[in-house]
Amino acid sequence: MAIQVPTELLDGSVLGLLTREDHYGYTLTQEVRALIPISESTLYPVLRRLKKNGWLETYDEPFQGRNRRYYRLTASGRERLAEIQAEWQDFNQAITKLLGGNQDE
Repeated sequence: MAIQVPTELLDGSVLGLLTREDHYGYTLTQEVRALIPISESTLYPVLRRLKKNGWLETYDEPFQGRNRRYYRLTASGRERLAEIQAEWQDFNQAITKLLGGNQDE
């Protein structure tokens, strides 16, 4: 896929994944990479920014003698996800029309 993924969609992708369960950074990256071609290092700045904005919180869990940092969605993160989802619906409909889809409307 040659289309660059905008920051808002990366934010929404991470927030959306975290509605299902908490994840640590590596598993988040792998789940996003399974569907969107991004580099391994792309999501870590996204995670830091989402945490700084109060949309995520972190906690550590021991794993094989080390700690894994897990990310959890906050209430304001759920609100932000709802905003992104609404914006995506409008944007997706507009682009679909422009690209020749939904021509009967």
